[in-house]
Amino acid sequence: MLIAIPDVLDASDVAKVRALIDGAAWIDGNATSGHQSALAKRNEQLPEESVAARDAGSLVLDALSATPLFVAAALPLKVYPPLFNRYTGGDTFGAHVDSAIRIRRGTDFRVRSDLSATLFLADPDSYNGGELVIEDSFGEQRVKLPAGHMVLYPASSVHRVEPVACGTRVASFFWIQSMVRDDGARRILFELDQAVQDVAGRLGANDPAAVRLTGTYHNLLRRWAEA
Repeated sequence: MLIAIPDVLDASDVAKVRALIDGAAWIDGNATSGHQSALAKRNEQLPEESVAARDAGSLVLDALSATPLFVAAALPLKVYPPLFNRYTGGDTFGAHVDSAIRIRRGTDFRVRSDLSATLFLADPDSYNGGELVIEDSFGEQRVKLPAGHMVLYPASSVHRVEPVACGTRVASFFWIQSMVRDDGARRILFELDQAVQDVAGRLGANDPAAVRLTGTYHNLLRRWAEA
């Protein structure tokens, strides 16, 4: 399931994140690459242990926890601490699949990467190129969202970042281990959750149909979740 999540950060929060990261020391983006990614990747990244990355990542995590659409779509069990990258001057990231397990260096924290997320931090009119291209069963999906908006997609999908011809593309990226491992099951739960919200909004949360749908949702989650 691929879903765009608007307004994870508002303009004020985007400005706070950019103030933290723009003046920090950036390094080669291959610092966190696996073997396949290292062959395709050309960009810059904030060191994940840096104060700027940590503080900006905390702002992103706080925003995610307050975004119901993210929680409903991802059903997050663990979220890898957000990382930050930038592309300029022809930088690109060729076709690749994210590593199945992400381990935070120097710790025993690990995440099974069920979902990948890209949170855009630059106005799309401020750079040319830089589209995130995700291959799914419907073909290539090209994503370039306003600053503060995020795209969530299966980490198992082949994806790439198109070359940035001019300007600078800045984003946060991270991975999510979901309580529900299977993408198809997550899609069913998400669609059912949206139906529950619609029925409850029109008929009231105590309406018998809303109660039954809510019960079905939780029974399916109970069957599929790994907590």
